[in-house]
Amino acid sequence: MLSHRFLTLVLSVGVSAGCAVGPDYRKPDTTLPERYLGQSGLEQRQASAPADLTTWWEGFGDPQLTRLVSLALDQNLDLAQASARVAQARAGLGLANAALLPSASASAQAARTYQSIETPLGQLLNATPGFDRYGNSYEANLGATWELDVFGGLRRGREAALAEYQASEAGATATRLAVAAQTADLYISARGLQSRLAIARRQVETQQKLVSTVNLLYSKGLAAELELRQAEGALAEVRATVPVLEAGLDAALNALDVMLGVPPGTYRTELADTKAIPAAPQLTGTGSPADLLRRRPDLIVAERRLAAANARIGVATAEYYPKFSLSALLGSATSVASGNLFSAGATQAAGVLGLRWRLFDFGRINAQIDQARGQEAEALAAYRQAVLRAAEDVENAVSALIKREDQAGTLAQGETSLTQARNASFAAYQKGVVRLIEVLHADERLLRTSDARAQAQTESARAAVAAFKALGGGWKPVNAS
Repeated sequence: MLSHRFLTLVLSVGVSAGCAVGPDYRKPDTTLPERYLGQSGLEQRQASAPADLTTWWEGFGDPQLTRLVSLALDQNLDLAQASARVAQARAGLGLANAALLPSASASAQAARTYQSIETPLGQLLNATPGFDRYGNSYEANLGATWELDVFGGLRRGREAALAEYQASEAGATATRLAVAAQTADLYISARGLQSRLAIARRQVETQQKLVSTVNLLYSKGLAAELELRQAEGALAEVRATVPVLEAGLDAALNALDVMLGVPPGTYRTELADTKAIPAAPQLTGTGSPADLLRRRPDLIVAERRLAAANARIGVATAEYYPKFSLSALLGSATSVASGNLFSAGATQAAGVLGLRWRLFDFGRINAQIDQARGQEAEALAAYRQAVLRAAEDVENAVSALIKREDQAGTLAQGETSLTQARNASFAAYQKGVVRLIEVLHADERLLRTSDARAQAQTESARAAVAAFKALGGGWKPVNAS
């Protein structure tokens, strides 16, 4: 009678228990400002067109860039790995769900035996009337086991597995954003290097014309050999910049092919023609720093891992308490050759209430709980650090975007003035009004300014890419309005 009451009590507790040992998870509070430091600068910035944060790469107005980003999101192998990690985490969640349910198994066997009468046992059995040296045995069983999650250890394990699965999904999204941003960054870098190469090659042509002019004057005795050698040296100096830029362009194009999941050189012909550096679009819908908590998938990853670490404290704490399990067996067995396996006399059944309690292992359990609490503290610090880093990423990218655009505008004005100055100095040199060194200095300043302007344009566009990535652009959160 007592055993029935105890069994009823255990079952009622196991089914109706709504709480679990260990701390319940609460999302940590974060203190962030209402506006970015560079928000006012973004509002005053003039751009060609606004960009939707969800598909920000389309805002650059470059169809080739849009196409390459789409290809990368379909073909990139980092994304394939991220998808595989999501599948693994989903399987882990399935195992945690299955642990809360009963498990059943079926087994069956049939055997035929032969007993020699030459053995002591055979001689003894042979003396028994009706002894048959041949025997058959049959057995079929159906068993079930259920661990009663009385104190919530299994439920906490499921919480941890669910959080890890959610973290893996957010991690795949973060990889998707990184792939899109890196593809755009490499494309813009390649276009920037092509522009710098075009500037350098134009300067080489200019210097070659200058050398031809000086050489003609030298052959007529109107220019000194020093001037000729100076012009040749300036030409060699400009030519030397071309291979360096070409090597950088090759590296950028190779890296872009790898991002697209193809061997280096696959898209080299398609990107061979020099095109303008894409202009950075207007950043709209930047929101506030607090919005990063739902927009940036890497922050969602950090927060979900914190939730998983919190749940594992409950898993470890549950080891303090006894674990109950119910087992049942229903089967049939017979060793009579002519008997019926499923006759009433051959039926066997059993029911077991199991108890397991690590009663003298509390020291080890204490250590496991301390370890779980330490992992949770580490995850909390990592989450808070990730939030600060995210805000820093946005501020740095916005500042770089605004400052680089200002720099590019200033250098464009200087480039126009220096082009006019160079043309005037060359005309004056031809008339013998100024020395060749003045023309060479004008060429050097013009080349340096033009190259710096191309770099500033490239870096401003790359900063826009970094800003979109830092803001978590490239996907739409489920709870986004």
